[in-house]
Order: sequence, then C-alpha cells, then structure tokens
Amino acid sequence: MVHCSVLLAVVLLASCSTVSVTSDYDRAADFSKLQSYRWPLDSEEIRKGDLLAEHPLVYKRVQSAVDRELRGKGYRKSTSQSADFIVHTHAGIKKLKTYHQRYGIEFPLHNGWYSPWWGPYGGFSYVSYYEEGTLVVDIIDASTRELVWRGVATRVVRDYQSPEDMQKDIDEAVAEVLSRFPPGT
Repeated sequence: MVHCSVLLAVVLLASCSTVSVTSDYDRAADFSKLQSYRWPLDSEEIRKGDLLAEHPLVYKRVQSAVDRELRGKGYRKSTSQSADFIVHTHAGIKKLKTYHQRYGIEFPLHNGWYSPWWGPYGGFSYVSYYEEGTLVVDIIDASTRELVWRGVATRVVRDYQSPEDMQKDIDEAVAEVLSRFPPGT
C-alpha cells in the first residue's frame, strides 16, 4: 500500500471529486516562438524547498505526465540550455475544515439512525477536516527567466492503493492543466 497523503499534494484527489483548474499568462508573450523545453537544472535552484523536490518519485511521475502532454502538443524536450522555455512544477497541501449543520436529534438504532425531530426543533453542528492539494505548472521563458504562463490544479488529496492509481490521477491533473496551454488553443 502506498500511503502518500502528505507527499501527494500533486495528486489532489478524492475519487468522486473533480479537478479545479485555473490558468493565467503574460499577454505580451509570443507563445508561437516556443518550440522546445527543458526542466530546471539543479544549479538554478528553482525547485529549492518544494514538496516535489522532497519526493523525487512523485516528481518523476509528474515529469512523465508533463512530457507526454507537451509531446502531444508538438513541443520538443531538450537537455540543452538553448531550449525556448523551462517547465517548473511544484506542489503543496493545505489542511482545511468545513462546517456542517444538521437539524434535529439523531439516535443510533440497529439499522441506522433515527431522527424524531425535524426542522427548527433542534440540531447540531460538526466540523470535518480534509487536505487539499495543489499542482502548479509554470512555463518560464528561458531567455528572460520570466514566468509567461501558469496553470494550477486543485483537488482533495487521497491515499493510494498502488503507484498505478497515483499515476492515473497525476496524468489526469496534468492533462487538465495543460489543456489550457498555450493560451488561445
């Protein structure tokens, strides 16, 4: 069993929830000039302190998904410093709580719960906690080192029974994010 709640902000998911995706870009950037990309070099220290940097196996899964999506869009991966853009991915998790209001009073019975009072005649509140993960994909112009595009996917984090399940969710989140890149497509 792969227990990855904390390390998988990336994966973002409860099986029935959907990925929430947003993106933004520099309107002055000419995306038609972007043909090749590379990942950050260790010497650039772009990844310093990131959750994905702390979990290299997960980072490799994200890289694989990004490479597949960009290749499908016609971009060429390069190991050269002369690539047109740098892809930087990072992730995070935040713990959230939600409040629930229940009306009436419930009693446990052998086959469920019994609630003799409905409506305004009683009730109770309770709090539940969950973790929300965020995956960010940044496109950085390699010549200027400026951010030109950012895509963000957010979802509730879950535990995974297998690495394959994790990869499937990573692939889905990356595909959703990169469906908006380049802007205007």
